[in-house]
Amino acid sequence: MIHHQFVPQKLSDKKIKGTTTWEAPSNIALVKYWGKKEPQIPMNTSLSFTLSQSRTITTLSYIPKKGEVADFEVWLDNELKEDFKPKIKKFLSRVDDYLPFLGDYDLKIETTNTFPHSSGIASSASGMAALSLCLMQMELELNPEMDDAFFRHKASFLARLGSGSACRSLDGGIVVWGEHPSIPGSSDLCGVGYPLEIDDVFNGYKDAILIVEEGQKQVSSTLGHSLMDNHPFAEQRFSQANANIDQLIPILEIGDLEAFVNLVESEALSLHAMMMTSDPNYLLMKPNTLAIINKIWEFRRLSGIMICFTLDAGANVHLLYPASYAKHVTSFIERELLKYCQNKKFIQDEVGIGPRQL
Repeated sequence: MIHHQFVPQKLSDKKIKGTTTWEAPSNIALVKYWGKKEPQIPMNTSLSFTLSQSRTITTLSYIPKKGEVADFEVWLDNELKEDFKPKIKKFLSRVDDYLPFLGDYDLKIETTNTFPHSSGIASSASGMAALSLCLMQMELELNPEMDDAFFRHKASFLARLGSGSACRSLDGGIVVWGEHPSIPGSSDLCGVGYPLEIDDVFNGYKDAILIVEEGQKQVSSTLGHSLMDNHPFAEQRFSQANANIDQLIPILEIGDLEAFVNLVESEALSLHAMMMTSDPNYLLMKPNTLAIINKIWEFRRLSGIMICFTLDAGANVHLLYPASYAKHVTSFIERELLKYCQNKKFIQDEVGIGPRQL
C-alpha cells in the first residue's frame, strides 16, 4: 500500500552532509488504541494529550555512504545500542518508498529521554516522532520548497510506520489518530490536531506520572497489539473505543469533568482488561498501581476534586487534573502516593505544545 502523496516528486541529486536535532514529546491516550492491521493502521480511533516534560531528544548525523550498502548506528544516552537496530532497520525499510534518498547515506542516531525508557511512558512514541522529524529535515534540505504544514503532516505519517502512537506526538494539545466520522480531517495515516471546540478547563491540564516501576516492560506493545487479532472481545472493544470518541466530543466542548473522569478511567481499565483476557494473557498492573488507583478514588470521593487516573501499557499511573487544582493535588501526591512510587519518583507533566527543532 503506497500512499503517493508522500512519495517525493522533486528532490535535488546533490549529496548532503550534516546534523540535525529535534525533540518530540510523548503523549498519553485518553481513548486507547489497542489492535492494528498492516501497515500500522489502527483498529479504532484514539485521542491523546500531548505531554510537555516527557520528551525524547534525537540528533541525526548523515554522510554519503562509505560502502556499497548504507549503514546506521543507534545510540541511547551515549551508549551504542545494537539491540535497537532491528526495530530501526524495520522502520527504515517501511519508509524507503517515501524517503528514497536514505539508501545513499550512513546515519548515526543519538537519542536520550527525559523519562525512564521502556516503562510504559511511550518512549517509542516520542522517539519515533523525533527521528521522523530529523529524517524530514534531511528531505527539506533536498527539497527546500516544502512547506511547514506538509513537513509536519509527512513526519506524522512516517512516525506511524515506526510506532503507531508516535503519530500523535507531532502536534500539541489534543491529537486524534484514526478516521472517525465525527471528527473532520481525522485519518488512519497520521495524527491530526483536534479540530473541535475545547473548554478552557483543559488548557494546561496536568499529568503527574507516578513511577511505580522503572525498567523493561514484561510484554512489548507490538506483541500486545498482535494478541488482539484473535481476541474474543476485540470487536466489542473497537466499538467501545469509537463510541467513546463520540461521547468525549461534547465532554471536551462543555468541560464536563465528571463525565471526563468516568470515561478516561473506563478506557484505562478496558485497555488492561484486554491484556488480562488475551491468549496468552498478562498483567502489567502491579500491587502499587492498584494502591494508587484506590487512593485516587478515595481522594476524589472525599474532596470532590475531579482528578482521575489513566494507564498506558505498563504499571505507571498518570494522574490527570485541571491546573487550578495543582496545589491541592501536589500535596495529595506527596502525602499519600509517593510511598507507592519506586524511589518516591514522579514526573510533574502537563499538556504541551508539541515538538521543536533544537
